[in-house]
Amino acid sequence: MPVGACMVAEAAERAGHSVRVLDLMFEQNPLNTLELELNTSNPDFIGLSVRNIDNNDMQNPVPFFKDLKPLMDTIRSKTPAPVVLGGAAVSVMPEELLRYTGADWAVLGDGEVVFPKLLSALSQGEIPGRLPGIAWLEDNIFTKNTGSVDRFSNGCLIPNFHRWIDVHAYLSRLSTVPIQTKLGCHFKCIYCTYRKIEGHDYRLRDPEAVIDAIQNLAAAGLHDIEFVDNVFNSPYDHALAVCEGLARSQSGARLQSLELNPLFIDDTLLTAMERSGFVGIGITVESASDIVLDRLQKGFTAKDVYHAAQIIKHHHLPCLWIFMLGGPGETEATVRETLCFAEQCIPPKDVAFFNIGIRIYPGTELEHRAREEGVLSSPPSEMLEPLFYVSPALDLNWLTETMRQTMATHMNYINSNTIGLSFLPAMNRFGYRLGVKSPLWRHTRFIRRGLRILGMDV
Repeated sequence: MPVGACMVAEAAERAGHSVRVLDLMFEQNPLNTLELELNTSNPDFIGLSVRNIDNNDMQNPVPFFKDLKPLMDTIRSKTPAPVVLGGAAVSVMPEELLRYTGADWAVLGDGEVVFPKLLSALSQGEIPGRLPGIAWLEDNIFTKNTGSVDRFSNGCLIPNFHRWIDVHAYLSRLSTVPIQTKLGCHFKCIYCTYRKIEGHDYRLRDPEAVIDAIQNLAAAGLHDIEFVDNVFNSPYDHALAVCEGLARSQSGARLQSLELNPLFIDDTLLTAMERSGFVGIGITVESASDIVLDRLQKGFTAKDVYHAAQIIKHHHLPCLWIFMLGGPGETEATVRETLCFAEQCIPPKDVAFFNIGIRIYPGTELEHRAREEGVLSSPPSEMLEPLFYVSPALDLNWLTETMRQTMATHMNYINSNTIGLSFLPAMNRFGYRLGVKSPLWRHTRFIRRGLRILGMDV
């Protein structure tokens, strides 16, 4: 569910503005829907929420940002209202998206704080040149204001999803409700954009506020809740306090997190997670080779990965292991190290996700390295188009064929092709009607075997 857009809408309404959310997620013809909306309303300002630039899939790239141009053309044909871009994607590449869309403003900081302030200034005819967290083009020159924005200063802001979106449409597709316990990241993974989006320092939400929010969501019938922190279990003490508090509260929520770091996995935390209502976890390790982990600057070693696997085996939580093959230093030997780990340490009841190639974003250490190695020559202005890094020491054809063979013999392995299956949304809706609970990936081996029986090689 689009938690960011809903939070921004609710914050703007609380600031005294009349707000309407037009969610285009499930519209068969988004442009017609947008045009009809603009025909019947007369907005003073329009916000476009953009979460992802593309799908981060080198084998089947989909550039989501290209959907923005026809949306902007429709808006410009119907209203002179200023258009404000926001969302995680905008914080990653604000200048490029402003130039591509022709939007008037971009929000770089926490939208639920910055956007109402921007509306207030613009409504009063002011030029918000000193407002932290915004960017714009003036005389074709890109300008941005950075500054500290304290998102949690006014307590825990959880939107009333039923107020803004068709909740049932999401639930019927086994969607989870996102919630964050913190912002910021102090890890230095060379490919990651979280530090650019959220900042380097942790901004922690009070554990009791998190618990109250989850209780309120569960009481409203939203039981499947996912922690979408960039790393849920760091800081360790904060994550443990949240889990222990949820265990005491007995909220009835079904909890998930796909962003665990192996450095902070132990029996105490996993026991607290089980007692609090977790039904699935994901651990983002990327590789089980020391060479690759060091080049990615993950901050942990292969020994830590193996140790985490041993801890997880002692518990009953279904686990999704997430790997990213082809990074700096990757060779055939390091790929085999990772596949050996998966073979030895990931039981059939758990799932391994393998992605090939790493999306290169401007301003990251990976961009710098890719240019040094001659892997990347495009200027930053052209990097909206999906560009990927694969180690020059690795034969991409060998890697693709190796993973094809590996997938064929391991029914609990999935890849980006799995996520892109055209019938997956229909499968989610069918599962919902049958009473299947999220996360669907828990049933990977059974689904893949069933589809093979039907003659589908997936």
